Amino acid sequence: MSAVFASLIPTFLIIATGWLCRATGFVNEQQWAGMERVTYVIFFPALIIDTLSRADLSSVPVLGVGGALVGAILAMAVLVLAMRPVLERHFGIDGPSFTSIFQGATRWNTFVGLAVAGSLFGQRGIALIAVAIAAMVPLLNLLAFYVFIRFAGQPRRSPWDILRSFVTNPFIWSCAVGLALNLLAPPLPKPLAAYIDVIGRAALAAGLLIVGAGLDIRRLARPGLPHALSAGLKLVLLPIMAGTLAGLMGIAGSDMTVTIIAASVPSASAAYVLARQMGGNAGLMAEILTLQTLLALLSMPVLISLLG
Repeated sequence: MSAVFASLIPTFLIIATGWLCRATGFVNEQQWAGMERVTYVIFFPALIIDTLSRADLSSVPVLGVGGALVGAILAMAVLVLAMRPVLERHFGIDGPSFTSIFQGATRWNTFVGLAVAGSLFGQRGIALIAVAIAAMVPLLNLLAFYVFIRFAGQPRRSPWDILRSFVTNPFIWSCAVGLALNLLAPPLPKPLAAYIDVIGRAALAAGLLIVGAGLDIRRLARPGLPHALSAGLKLVLLPIMAGTLAGLMGIAGSDMTVTIIAASVPSASAAYVLARQMGGNAGLMAEILTLQTLLALLSMPVLISLLG
């Protein structure tokens, strides 16, 4: 457990640095917006392409890790959707607020997952997290679209609109490019490979700074049922589900640990952006993200040590 905690300390120190930069006004709102866009569209895709194009996929349990995470996400989605009538009838939670609970219980912060897995297991850890990204991101986007259309009063979107949003998602197209280069293409020319490698190295630090910049401690003055419920489901139950399924699929050792890492990270900061764009309760989503990020510093070492 001490080794896991030690690997998490640098990750959360960078997050704290991002929070401090924003809280003190050292980096203003416009600069954060530009940094987020560059990280999301350039740095992070470069890291995924570089990792997947060079990974020895035959040596990692792609189906086991990917299957366990997809199965856990689907089981969690069914559970949260089944809770919807109870939450509305007995606790007065409306549709937009429910979408925040749903995103908080299912989505995951890839920046934190990559940083922790890379710190513990190097390139193999990053390769397995990239496999998790390829497995989980399309499914999570599809589930999020459904929940917003169903519960936030959003108009139904055409199949073309949904397909376009998938294709233009940097997480999805970079996974497709990386896998295609790995399976179909010869090694990249050294100058191009070095270019992608250097850009990709900026992704983890920039991503964690952005996570920290999104924290607003003032939003946690009055946490309630939605905050506690989403935190319990995401930070505790989802890792247990993923670990159980991974064990049934024969996953063990470091591969099991990376599976638990992918399942136990806090929810994604992109959930807040989606809530703003699609009529969700963006304020509640921001509060859930802040609480989960703070709690994950305690919950992740425990769960990774116990389950991994």
